[in-house]
This record gives sequence, structure tokens and C-alpha cells, in this order.
Amino acid sequence: MIRPMRSAKVRLLVAVLAGVGAAATGSGCGTADPGLMVAIPPPRDWERRLADHRAAKDDSFRTSPQTPLLPEQVAGFAGLEYWPPRRDLHFVGPIHGYVAPEPTVIATTAGGERPAEKFGFVRFRLGGRVQTLQVYRLLDRDPREGVEGLFLGFYDETSGKETYPAGRYIEFLGRAGGPYILDFNLAFNPSCAYGAPERFACPLAPRENRLSLRIEAGERGYHRPPEASAATGS
Repeated sequence: MIRPMRSAKVRLLVAVLAGVGAAATGSGCGTADPGLMVAIPPPRDWERRLADHRAAKDDSFRTSPQTPLLPEQVAGFAGLEYWPPRRDLHFVGPIHGYVAPEPTVIATTAGGERPAEKFGFVRFRLGGRVQTLQVYRLLDRDPREGVEGLFLGFYDETSGKETYPAGRYIEFLGRAGGPYILDFNLAFNPSCAYGAPERFACPLAPRENRLSLRIEAGERGYHRPPEASAATGS
């Protein structure tokens, strides 16, 4: 999976963590179910830093040797598509870790499997009910990536329509041990969603992580330019 410049993600993380304590104090968080992640508005400059983060990812798509775009797509690449920022889809709270993480495998878009373990789960209130998503750790991934090497793939009612059919990903922000930040504004399509899927073995989002609502936040689908589609025969 290609990722945006780490410096942009670090700046975004610092900004968010700086505002979490103050926001939690006035959010009624202390009276909420302690097992739930809570929707806590991020700090004021979060939208600007989110825009910087997205611009850095666009730049990496244009310039990185690992870009998932085909060579003929790069010149006409005008940037990824995103929904507008949603402050109400920024959650902070615990990951409930399993006492004995369950060894498993996650199927990939290339037809293979990647070793993983079911690490735990998160719970949050959205769409009028409590939602639960399972959290995994990919064992063949550098554990320094993200927070503790954790992986969350999910489907929602945009999957296969506005977003990639195999689901989107979110990398947790925060510190090891929590509190963790689950920000759907950072949801992104895997590299396989773009011009050269055969170059990647992207994990499929687990079937149990299917939300029966629309998450209109984060990265939308990427539409290849007509000339690129014609060149690839798609």
C-alpha cells in the first residue's frame, strides 16, 4: 500500500493529540460508556492539516517509484477524490484487545493470503446504534507502521459504488496502548483500486467488518482517465 509522506501524517497526529484532552473535557466523555470510542471534535486547524495530508498523498502518487498509477496515468493525474471533512466521524477511545489474539489469515486481491492475528475490536455509536469493527495485526507488515502495526479494513454502503469493492482501510493514530484515534476522514482505498492492481497483494476487508450505513468521509473512488482505460483495455 502506498502511503502519503510520513511528515504530513506526523503533523496531523500532533495536531489531533494536542486537542484531544481539551475536547474530551467538554464533551461529556466522562459520563459515556467507557467501552465506546467517543466522537470528539478535532482541533481547529485539523482541516488545514488534513488538506496538507491529502496533498502529500497526491504528490506521492505523482512522484513515488511505488505509485499504483500506470505510467500513462501519472501525467494527467489531478489528485484523489475525497468527501468533505466530517468532524463528527473523528472518534477517540480504547481498542478492546483479546487476551489471546487469534492467529488467522486475510485473503488478498491477488488470490493469496497474508498471515495476521485478530488483535481486538472497537465500538462506537453511529447511525443510531453501537457499531463494532474487528482490529487485526498483519504479521508480515513492519510493526513500526501505523500504531502497533494495527490494521482495520471495513465495508460500508459506498463499497463497490463510490469506493473500492474490496473495502477501505484506516490506520489508527495515537500512542501505543491508547487512547486511539479512529478518524474516518483518513479512510483510504488500497493501492489495488488504481491502475496497476497486479503489482499489489492488498488485504480484503474482513466480511465481519461490514457497516450497514454510508461512511461519506475519507477517500472516494478513483476514476481512470479515458485514455488510460483505453490503453489498458478496461
